[in-house]
Amino acid sequence: MDTPYAIEMLNITKRFPGIIANDNITLRLKKGEIHALLGENGAGKSTLMSVLFGLYQPEEGIIKKDGKEVSIKNPNDANALGIGMVHQHFKLVECFTVLDNIILGVEDTKNGLLQKKEARKKVVALSEKYGLSIDPDALIEDITVGMQQRVEILKMLYRDNEILIFDEPTAVLTPQEIDELMKIMKNLASEGKSILFISHKLAEIMKVSDRCSVLRKGAYIGTLETAKTSIEELSAMMVGRNVNFHVEKQEKAPSDVVLDVENLCVKSETHNLDAVKNVSFKVRRGEIVCIAGIDGNGQKELIESITGLTNAHSGSIKMLGKDITREKIRKRNVMGMSHIPEDRHKHGLVLDYSLEDNLILERYFEPEFTNKAGFLKRKNIRKYADRLIEEYDIRSGQGAITIARSMSGGNQQKAIIAREIDKNPELLVAVQPTRGLDVGAIEYIHKHLVEQRDADKAVLMVSYELEEVMDVSDRILVLFEGEIVGEFDPKKTTEEELGLYMAGAKRDEVKA
Repeated sequence: MDTPYAIEMLNITKRFPGIIANDNITLRLKKGEIHALLGENGAGKSTLMSVLFGLYQPEEGIIKKDGKEVSIKNPNDANALGIGMVHQHFKLVECFTVLDNIILGVEDTKNGLLQKKEARKKVVALSEKYGLSIDPDALIEDITVGMQQRVEILKMLYRDNEILIFDEPTAVLTPQEIDELMKIMKNLASEGKSILFISHKLAEIMKVSDRCSVLRKGAYIGTLETAKTSIEELSAMMVGRNVNFHVEKQEKAPSDVVLDVENLCVKSETHNLDAVKNVSFKVRRGEIVCIAGIDGNGQKELIESITGLTNAHSGSIKMLGKDITREKIRKRNVMGMSHIPEDRHKHGLVLDYSLEDNLILERYFEPEFTNKAGFLKRKNIRKYADRLIEEYDIRSGQGAITIARSMSGGNQQKAIIAREIDKNPELLVAVQPTRGLDVGAIEYIHKHLVEQRDADKAVLMVSYELEEVMDVSDRILVLFEGEIVGEFDPKKTTEEELGLYMAGAKRDEVKA
């Protein structure tokens, strides 16, 4: 008799207002395998996994574990069955410590008091066993997103989960952290854990998974053995057409300086030292300048000072020849700066606003959207939103009135990109612009970035994806420990050379 599957999701259908998120989907997970779930933004991947984890209840279909039908009404039921999930947007309490987040919900108590000694020992042992180095006493709000993901993984391991769901686990990680995560996943599978792995990154799926199931627009397309398929075949199944993986752009000579950063120093948010140290560079019309580096080397503070989210304590920032070092965010926007932020939830969207209201967040005061009495012109806003939804293929169950929080992460990102590019900026600051996007959307966004450059706009991009850095940029600046340590022409360098500078093994004297 064949060994039963670890998990079977049979004929699952899940509906939301205006959309069928999962349409009669069947998915089977073998014991000890890494099974990838692939699909476009809004294809229904996260919804299907949320059904398995008990966050949603399906209208139709059943779930079996080890061959027996089970009822999963909530995440507590899932945990009791040994099912754990690392969500695309982490479910952590920011003002709690790492240790408190890991044990939350399964705490040991004695006479009403928390007993943390044994829990700490178990957490430290797990972190050492799986190479998930953490500080148990650090506050979540003070650690990087990569560290936060480690906490989420340790939460699953602490509960002895045997079915592990990873929803876009590499979207916020550096290349080095991704390699480590791949090793951890393989080790977990070799120990008999069964892993469901959602990703848009086809190279990762090819590298780590045993089988791959593809969803498109809520429907099941097929399951393939990864070793017997190719990136091209998977991408075609995923988006329904062939995808161009190379960014096509013509030679273009940069012209006038749009952004001029001189001797900029920015304090760190977590200590008294400078996170950005005496940084100088220029971005000109008709070029894409990319800042490369390992996350946590000052990129966040540099971009926040340029866009007005934080203040530099010395140095200057000029845009179109005018000093904007102390200007408010709106002034920078009105002058022609657009910003695609790294954290779409914190700085990109008001999650409880509708999609249409999010699309006019930085322009609501313009005469097109507000009358002289100060009232919003709702018809104009709806017409504008509908145009952007159509042009940028933003998928939402109820169109313009969809609440942003209910949209998939990739479609939230598309909404931000549509809003920022449609402003026709003089300077586009794009931080991780393709984070969490599928191959078709990445191709589309890269095309828009190149269009901005070809329209004689200036583009400043931050990316932790070396392949993207090499493919999209005209000039690369490497940031290490808050300093620019190298400047490169992508046509004359390699990923290996960039990696040496990113790790601090090499550095040059860089002129702005």
